[in-house]
Amino acid sequence: MRIQWFPGHMTKAMRMMGEQVAQVDCLICVLDCRAVSSCVNDNFEKIAGNKPILYVLNKRDLVEQGDVTLWEKDFAARGKACIATDGTGFRHREKLIAKLKEINAPVIEKYRLKGVRKTIRAMVVGVPNTGKSTLINSLCGAKKTVTGNKAGVTRGKQWVTLASGIELLDTPGTLPPSFDDADKALKLAFVGSVKDDILDLVELATEFITYMQAHAPDAFLSRYGLDAFCEKPHDTLDAVCKRRGFVLSGGAFDAERGARAVIDDFRSGRMGRLMLDRPGEKR
Repeated sequence: MRIQWFPGHMTKAMRMMGEQVAQVDCLICVLDCRAVSSCVNDNFEKIAGNKPILYVLNKRDLVEQGDVTLWEKDFAARGKACIATDGTGFRHREKLIAKLKEINAPVIEKYRLKGVRKTIRAMVVGVPNTGKSTLINSLCGAKKTVTGNKAGVTRGKQWVTLASGIELLDTPGTLPPSFDDADKALKLAFVGSVKDDILDLVELATEFITYMQAHAPDAFLSRYGLDAFCEKPHDTLDAVCKRRGFVLSGGAFDAERGARAVIDDFRSGRMGRLMLDRPGEKR
């Protein structure tokens, strides 16, 4: 399955980030815990230059804690600051703010010596649907940015001020201009970082079934009450349709509805806490 999605607003967003980076002290790069390395857009590091980056492993509630810990250790081993959050609650607010101040300690101290209380300005970046705006709203304690559980909601820059001396610049979710790694593109589509409207969802679901058969067969079979995978993934999708009663008039299976159910079940966590990327794998 060939995936390519880089609409005009992403080109505009990358240009805007390049122009705005001079006004910020650091970047906050939000990654989906289910597909950590797939969510890394190398262009963000290029934009940051020498400015510090805080990697936020978001949606930690959708994966096992042990898997999150492995990623935290991996980032630490590579000298990269990171923190894991669930995005929708306030539990990690103080930790995240403390981490921001930690990575900006040199500039804070520089201004302190001048008798000035430095306001930290951070640009929040990430591929679509990693939960950037939801995270910002949770930090603020109010809905100050536009959010949505789908790719491509935020379209322009939005400055938000926190009471703790921090200003955040929310930016549109931005993918790489092209995908050299087809597996990475697929995983981004699985978690909803690629707009569903440009995808063949039946083909995406059969790709997902193939992935689950190889990596987490029990989770998939248990979800749909199946004994085994069929020889072909499309036949397995038909089996899901049969179990769910997704049948069209005339008796044919409603593959489109079945595909949406499979993808939605994964994205919502109803298939279990599944991680697609693990530390040490090809990045």
